[in-house]
Amino acid sequence: MDLSKYSFRRALRPFSFTVALVICLTGIASATVSSAFNSFSAALVLAGGLLLQAGVNLINDYADRHQLETNNANAAHLRAMIRIEQNFRIGLTCFLLASVIALYLVTQVGIELLWLALLGIVGALGYTLEPMNYKRRGLGVVLVFWFMGVLMVSGSYFAVTGDLSATVVWQSVPVSLLTSLLLLSNELRDYEADRRDNIATLSVRIGYARASGLYLVLVIATYLSAIVLWWSGALQSLWPLLPSLLCVLPSYRLLQADETQRKTLTPLTGRLFLVFGLGYCLALFI
Repeated sequence: MDLSKYSFRRALRPFSFTVALVICLTGIASATVSSAFNSFSAALVLAGGLLLQAGVNLINDYADRHQLETNNANAAHLRAMIRIEQNFRIGLTCFLLASVIALYLVTQVGIELLWLALLGIVGALGYTLEPMNYKRRGLGVVLVFWFMGVLMVSGSYFAVTGDLSATVVWQSVPVSLLTSLLLLSNELRDYEADRRDNIATLSVRIGYARASGLYLVLVIATYLSAIVLWWSGALQSLWPLLPSLLCVLPSYRLLQADETQRKTLTPLTGRLFLVFGLGYCLALFI
């Protein structure tokens, strides 16, 4: 087991901050057409989203303590457990700060936002924490679509405008699919290690071949859903999405690579997420 992954920097996973950035910006971009748009609330939404993402990342390894405890005579494992505990406490602090921001926004737009925020925080905590731990149950790729995708986009829009519409929910679909894709890339990158450590992610449960096929399905579904939104008038244009197509092939090629070469799969998928996501935000109002 690579114990260096429990260091604060690696546990923080800075590259994944693009998820919170793009997801919150999607809700904010959708809200710019509203007369109730509030720029200060938009800034708070971005800050809260980044804190929530940091919290999710830092508590992500907490469930690994059980495996390390079986080797508690090893000094390296003991140090790793201490780092996990420290990261966990910092992660909870991030959740607390995000909650403070959410409570302020609730006072501005109404109690409905509180229920959305609570649902999002419970979903974030449940990713690796018992009794939910939907990563261990193979539900991470599915549930992240809702919690870190649809719910966050809709919540961001509501926090900025005090309103919510079905159109915003539909507009959240492409970036929500990419959120699931990014998590799936992480599972595919760690497939062999997760099998060795008996971590039953979705990819481990269905096998590498089917999981890599799902990767392609999610990519295609992302672009198809954007086209449908454009056709329906919910997306103003498609041309801002074109640069992201250049990021698809390098990521997809790595699916056939060996375990060592596949380490860059998640960063490359993250680049696809960022380029598509920023272009998508632009396409919402141009």
